[in-house]
Amino acid sequence: MRAILSVYDKTGIADFARELSALGWQLFSTGNTQKAIADAGVPVTSVADLTGSPEMLGGRVKTLHPKVHGGILARRDRDDDKADMAANGIEGVDMVVGNLYPFVQTVTRTNTPTLAEALEEIDIGGPAMIRAAAKNHPWVIPVIDPTDYPAIIEALRGGDLDAAFRKRLAAKAFQHVAHYDTAIAEYLRGEEDVFPEQLTVGLTRIGETMRYGENPHQRGAMYRLDSVRIPVEGVGGYEQLHGKGMSYTNFLDADAAYNLVAESPRPAVAIIKHTNPCCFAVAEDGESLAAVYERALTQGDAISAYGGIVAINRPLDMELATALRDVLSPVAGVRMFFEIVIVPGFEPGALEHLQKKSADLRILRAPLGDFGRTRQELRSVRGGVLVQDADTSHEAAFAVTSSREPSAQEVSDLEVAWMVCRHVKSNAIVFVKDGVMVGMGSGQPNRVESARLAVAGAGELAKGAVMASDAFFPFPDSIEVAAAAGVTAAVHPGGSIRDEESIATANTHNMALVTSGARHFRH
Repeated sequence: MRAILSVYDKTGIADFARELSALGWQLFSTGNTQKAIADAGVPVTSVADLTGSPEMLGGRVKTLHPKVHGGILARRDRDDDKADMAANGIEGVDMVVGNLYPFVQTVTRTNTPTLAEALEEIDIGGPAMIRAAAKNHPWVIPVIDPTDYPAIIEALRGGDLDAAFRKRLAAKAFQHVAHYDTAIAEYLRGEEDVFPEQLTVGLTRIGETMRYGENPHQRGAMYRLDSVRIPVEGVGGYEQLHGKGMSYTNFLDADAAYNLVAESPRPAVAIIKHTNPCCFAVAEDGESLAAVYERALTQGDAISAYGGIVAINRPLDMELATALRDVLSPVAGVRMFFEIVIVPGFEPGALEHLQKKSADLRILRAPLGDFGRTRQELRSVRGGVLVQDADTSHEAAFAVTSSREPSAQEVSDLEVAWMVCRHVKSNAIVFVKDGVMVGMGSGQPNRVESARLAVAGAGELAKGAVMASDAFFPFPDSIEVAAAAGVTAAVHPGGSIRDEESIATANTHNMALVTSGARHFRH
């Protein structure tokens, strides 16, 4: 039995080669893989000795040879294949062990490579051998994953790999090559061809599959986006430091919470429930994170916050860790319970202090990244996938349309409210007062009902608050409802055929009305 081993990831390769050699396999290899095996004292022969041809073109041609590919692709049950092998002096290859250069890591490193340097990192011989072995897997074992080495050795000790095992390895091999080619295509496509006719996306599963998906009867898993243009950031780059395993809904909520605080240029604390913010606040000048958290909790929807997800856009300090541990619910009078706390980092001692809150509390560290970075987002529909530019623009060209100009404080709050409403399910209405979200209405088929929900949630805090609407006011009724509750200023995209009615209503109530020129639907 003969095997060719040529890997970039050399994890366990020497031990695997030793086990194969002990089972009587003849080993062939190239370059650094051959050196690693030989240095471990395992007999190994150069592929150049197998082919009779030296490596050439600076290593571009190593295994691209009929004696390699003929040996891999030959069908052992075909007399004509056997005759061709005999006529050309080709012997069979029974296993190919290979994995590929990390193209994504190469082209996304800090010192960005030139096109010529990137092209040199594109593996040709490796994918060709892997694909050939996977195609001919009834007779050739394709191996691309070091974690499969022990199971393969165990099966070989028992005689051979069964058909089902070989098929699984072949599927994994083709997926490995497809993932690799996806990264290369994305790199060469660049940013000009945003919506190509054909699109593949590279994803790598994070951890094991989940106990279940959104509901117990659904299966689920989390995948990281492997992109040559967009660095791993946000929840996709999370590290779990404490607590129970993450669930499907945990990931959705953590993503919603972290996206909200990531957009804020000021220190911010958000608490999310079912992907909607129930508490949010930004810091006033010099205000501590703990004070921001307590304002968000006491002036927001503290009932919904219980069991929610907390996100912060600054490193967690000891004062906030203590507040998260010990502050009581302003409604129930018991210590607040949270599913997740997600932050970009920790000040000394803060992580250990927060870990004492509960063995179950999931504590995540994740890179904030650049929320405003241009990127695409994907969303599945039955039988297809929608692709669009993510709604990340920070631009908001506020234009006053009412008789009264908003005050400086109102403008500041309007900016916060406008930012938050981007993260609320449409139809979205958000009330903000002194940098705190005091009321919110979401997910209603009509906008005025969302306004009524925001009024009900804010209560007395609606007096002096401002309002943001993610889309234009189709009628002035939402302004009427907000003004009656004491709201003094509002922002909406504008563009309704009834804008003049909304402006007149705002003027009647001495409300400052501002248009943003952009819409933020979130379905």
